[in-house]
Amino acid sequence: MDLKQIFRTPNPIIGVVHLLPLPTSPRWGGNLKAVIDRAEQEATALASGGVDGIMVENFFDAPFTNSQVDPAVVSAMTLVVDRVMNLVTLPVGINVLRNDAHSAIAIASCVKAQFIRVNVLTGVMATDQGLIEGQAHQLLRYRRELGSDIKILADVLVKHARPLGSPNLTTAVQDTIERGLADAVILSGWATGSPPSLEDLELAKAAASDTPVFIGSGASWENISTLMQAADGVIVSSSLKRQGKREQAVDPIRVSQFVEAMRHSVSGKPHPHPMSSIKLHS
Repeated sequence: MDLKQIFRTPNPIIGVVHLLPLPTSPRWGGNLKAVIDRAEQEATALASGGVDGIMVENFFDAPFTNSQVDPAVVSAMTLVVDRVMNLVTLPVGINVLRNDAHSAIAIASCVKAQFIRVNVLTGVMATDQGLIEGQAHQLLRYRRELGSDIKILADVLVKHARPLGSPNLTTAVQDTIERGLADAVILSGWATGSPPSLEDLELAKAAASDTPVFIGSGASWENISTLMQAADGVIVSSSLKRQGKREQAVDPIRVSQFVEAMRHSVSGKPHPHPMSSIKLHS
């Protein structure tokens, strides 16, 4: 996966848009326009602050299903992602929680998004949704059927989960890449907002060889320079919210602060002006 070709930088920052509850979720508020408006505001704040890509996920649909989401969720996310992609020029990705990679790649294929995140691509993880089994064999065949080149960013030993058995990190990374054919791997801490350790990132980076490694949780302007010593990019959400609280909206000031800290940690890398990432409509 050529990060520079997709994100225009070898060390991308992917900001996350956490969608408000969608139809059929327990906290669905009955107003899709409110979901779209919030997503557009957050995407604009992320693009203005200088991120290199945006990921859209149904974060507030918890509690999640462990497999396929309701068709209404797929329909709503397709609408929202299409609106976001009409608003910003950045690469856009999709994560359908908890692990509906088929729906994610279907949405991405229809709206021409560039990548998806898959929480469990290979192996078996024990989660609060029960056991989740990786379906790499089905997903990769489905991608081929769609005639798509959408990139698959796959978590390794994903957060809020424990592996069934005790695979070491090195083996898990190698299996995800060599047997699951992931285009990039993601390493997170134990939960949302918790960073991976530098030691684990170093192990993952060594095992991944030329495959990109992303920090998947817990990155902040305070720790990003340390974490980026052993990573290629970062997916960030909670620390960009007002007061750093995940239930709040994205704070443009915190986005700019994070981007500046990230740029200093990988100084010398070219980066376009952040305002060039927003489409101007007459």
